Amino acid sequence: MLKKKLHYWNKALIHLKQKDKILAKIILHHKSDYLLISNDKYTSLLRAIIGQQISVKAAHSIWLKFYKKYNKITPKKIADEKNHNLKKLGLSRQKVLYVKNISYYFLENKKRIKNWQQLSDEEVIQDLITIKGIGIWTAEMFLMFSLGRPNIFPIKDLGFLKAISINYNKSLPLNKKFLDKLKKKWDPWCSVATWYLWRSIDPIPVNY
Repeated sequence: MLKKKLHYWNKALIHLKQKDKILAKIILHHKSDYLLISNDKYTSLLRAIIGQQISVKAAHSIWLKFYKKYNKITPKKIADEKNHNLKKLGLSRQKVLYVKNISYYFLENKKRIKNWQQLSDEEVIQDLITIKGIGIWTAEMFLMFSLGRPNIFPIKDLGFLKAISINYNKSLPLNKKFLDKLKKKWDPWCSVATWYLWRSIDPIPVNY
């Protein structure tokens, strides 16, 4: 699976460091780190499903087991796999069904998937949430880590909200007015700001 640095990353950093002093300190502390996007849409979505409602560390551990068992992971391979073998890798019964659903979708909608890069964020989200097991959060992770969309502000991500609370000294739940203020300040590079906030609280860089 080929991964590459986003072409707009340095431009986004200049903007964010000028607009937000707190974020500027986080960026400086992690100056050698950056988000890597995947050219493998299926695997990226699979990783987002695995990462639902568990820690970055736990998700990484399960993914390593997947990679060790299957090496080259394809929709057909996972669609044909027995459910109990997927459970052995650390997936819940529900997540087994979700990864199967994704696999079937990729096998049956190849032409539509090829067009995602040309569609708007909202159009891609609407496609993805038709797949049982994919909600707004998973769709947003896909937009960030596979399509490389620059302006995702994932307000349903608990790690993101926790990181804001810690770094900006704000109590949870966060005030909508404050979140709107941050979003406006970071626009059009919310994805980059989000990634650095995750990085500020996780020992492993977030990756899907």
